[in-house]
Amino acid sequence: MNLKQLSIIIVNYNVKDLLKNCIQSCLHAIKTIDAEIIIVDNNSNDGSKEFITRVFPQVKWIQNSANLGFSKANNIGVSYSKGNYLLILNPDTIVKPDVFEKIIPFAEHAKKFGALGVRITDEHNQYRPESKRNYPNPKNTFDKLFSQLFFSKSKKSKGYYNTELGEYDIGKVEILTGCFFFTTKKIYTEVGGFDESYFMYGEDIDLSYTILKAGYQNYYYGKTSIIHYKGAATKIDKSYYKNFYNAMEIFVRKYFKKPFIMYIFLLFGLKIRYYLALLIFSMQRKK
Repeated sequence: MNLKQLSIIIVNYNVKDLLKNCIQSCLHAIKTIDAEIIIVDNNSNDGSKEFITRVFPQVKWIQNSANLGFSKANNIGVSYSKGNYLLILNPDTIVKPDVFEKIIPFAEHAKKFGALGVRITDEHNQYRPESKRNYPNPKNTFDKLFSQLFFSKSKKSKGYYNTELGEYDIGKVEILTGCFFFTTKKIYTEVGGFDESYFMYGEDIDLSYTILKAGYQNYYYGKTSIIHYKGAATKIDKSYYKNFYNAMEIFVRKYFKKPFIMYIFLLFGLKIRYYLALLIFSMQRKK
């Protein structure tokens, strides 16, 4: 096996135009790096394979025969990778040209490096707070569940996002987002990669926490950034809510079993929030 410096893993499902832009940005960013781009396709039906492999013959394409979900597809991609470093990247992102020039040297010298995330903005250059998050303990999990219903935007989800580090700072964090998750293949393999119990959502929180538990440190690097067209690659329907709340339930069952009263309270709260979300979604569709 000819080892490379970096492997970029992108899972695709029916977003060929977004994927094209994402790959193009990656190619600009890896001009001076020995890197590979691996696309794992979850059985798209929009002509993604024919289109992308024609425009970018240098990418490695892995075709799944079904939609295996985000976690399993990424694990498959990693199994084919040759890079020392790994980047799990969403197809609805654009990376800045300097991103790898900055984060690879940082990772090489960071103490107990585990994983890294960068500053994330939307298409209007507005900072996204999910760039750096705290571990979702029972309290801030409950706050996150219900704050969108009962609180104003300025008060919601307090404690869920990391506000100690500034937007442009560099420092230690607990939880990173899966739209840009930079680590090493050694660490990813050591901790078992993404937990495939998660079909979609929650797997990034779980992996971040698993890396911390293994004795490594996660970092936020605010000196470079990506654009994330959040939701552009996701169809909002009933299955979206099912996958999202199922992921939260998996996390609660995995990590919050004690104290038992809090465990039951959170599971009950998840069910309530799930059915409320479905109700609100149905009402909005009828308007």
